Amino acid sequence: MNLYRPGVFWFSKVVGILLLVGSSTVFSQSKQEHVHQMAHSVMPFDIKKTLHIFKMTQSGGVQRVIAKDADAQDQIALIQQHLRHEAQRFQHGDYSDPATLHGADMPGLRALQAGSSDIKVSYAALPAGAEITFETSDLHLITAIHRWFGAQLSEHGTDAKAE
Repeated sequence: MNLYRPGVFWFSKVVGILLLVGSSTVFSQSKQEHVHQMAHSVMPFDIKKTLHIFKMTQSGGVQRVIAKDADAQDQIALIQQHLRHEAQRFQHGDYSDPATLHGADMPGLRALQAGSSDIKVSYAALPAGAEITFETSDLHLITAIHRWFGAQLSEHGTDAKAE
C-alpha cells in the first residue's frame, strides 16, 4: 500500500488540520467559560441561578452566594449546604475546591492555604443563600483574600459582583 498516494496524503493533512483546529478551540476557552463549565463539579447548585457577591473589608472579606430567585428553596438549601461545608474546609486550610475550579495558581490561594491558622472563617445562613466571612489582622493575608476575591470576580463574570 502506497501511503503517499495523493488521496491518502491529502486526507492525513485534513485530519491533522482538523485536530489542530479542534484543540485550539479548547485552548481558546475563556476563564469564565471554564468556570461555568466546571462549576457543577465543585458546587451542587446551578451557578446560572445564583449571584456571587464579594465584599473586601479592612480585616479580610465576605463572600456571599444568593439565589437569583428568592423563592428557589432548592437552590438556597444547596447554597447553604455548600458554603457551610466550604467554611469548615477553609478554616483548616483546604482550598481544594477553588483550586479545582479556578486553578492551583489562583491569586492569593497559596497564601490562604499556608496562613489558614491566622484567618478566622465563619459561616452564616441568609434568607436567599449564605455567606462566609474571612477575618485576620495579618496584612499579607488580607491582601491574599482581596487578590483571591478579585480573581473570582473576574472569572465568574456576570454571575458575580463586588459590593
